[in-house]
Amino acid sequence: MPQSKPIPMVLNSSPLSKRVKSIAHWRNGHPVNMDSTALSGRIILSGASGMLGSALQRALARRGIPTLQLMRRGPAAAGQLQWNPGEERIIESPAPVEGAVAAIHLSGASVASHRWTDAYKREMAASRVESTHKLAKVLAALRTPPKTFVVASAIGIYGDRGDELLTEASQAGSGFLANLCRHWEAAAEPAVQAGIRVVHTRFGVVLGPGRGALQQMLPPFRLGLGARLGSGRQWMSWVSLADVIAAILFALEQTTLAGPVNVTAPNPVTNAEFTRALGQQLHRPALLTVPAFAVRTLFGQMGDEALLASARVQPEKLQASGFRFSMPELNRALRAALEN
Repeated sequence: MPQSKPIPMVLNSSPLSKRVKSIAHWRNGHPVNMDSTALSGRIILSGASGMLGSALQRALARRGIPTLQLMRRGPAAAGQLQWNPGEERIIESPAPVEGAVAAIHLSGASVASHRWTDAYKREMAASRVESTHKLAKVLAALRTPPKTFVVASAIGIYGDRGDELLTEASQAGSGFLANLCRHWEAAAEPAVQAGIRVVHTRFGVVLGPGRGALQQMLPPFRLGLGARLGSGRQWMSWVSLADVIAAILFALEQTTLAGPVNVTAPNPVTNAEFTRALGQQLHRPALLTVPAFAVRTLFGQMGDEALLASARVQPEKLQASGFRFSMPELNRALRAALEN
């Protein structure tokens, strides 16, 4: 298995860097000094209670950008609106969502925190495909629809691809997760047909504090029981939480971006490299191996498609548009996530 190599960074020369101070100015691992005039207007946001959504909400609030949070429970504060994606009529009245400049849809049941029973597969599909389709229809039917619709997706769409270098031009893979992601992205078609610019942010493994992938990995690693999974040769395409937030803001402002956009750091690593790096950051040994058959026994299909699958992904469209990663190397991203 070839080792991962650093890939040259593309400096930010987009219109964003000309019209605002810079999205690539950082403090404590977070983007700062973005002029709110670059994103003037209210933004609809679903999934604001998750790790990614709450971090995005804070970033928008710091810039004075108003949001309308879609909440499953009744609104508890100003700027919140109840919605029920399980119903045919997901919002009681479209009036509150009229006039928004953009919508960001991040809702979805976790892929890697639960065994994939038939019932949970249906829940994952409903929370992604159905909710996206219904929200896209609501946005498309507005008198003044938003200009941009950013919809979460995942690099799981590529399936298990070994050492193949994957970009947005690569074909979708096979398996439940790949098919789920393909239908997830297709569900936004009503918005596309209405002339809304749709961006499918294909997230890799997001490294940040809070309820994310790293939090699930930490307990055994802190006990000195960190282990590579299977051969350890499968590629892991990761990205820091700070770069995810910056990429979403960049996609909102960069009007030339549309369709699938890989949101992964430009330097993916193998599972063995990731295991070694996390152990080093925690000052704990990480010398064990969980055999592939044990992963499949413990986690079933989820283990096969989410833990043992190999996806060596490049953020080609982001970099070609001038986006600059603040944490292109794994060790820095892990330190930032563990310090918070």
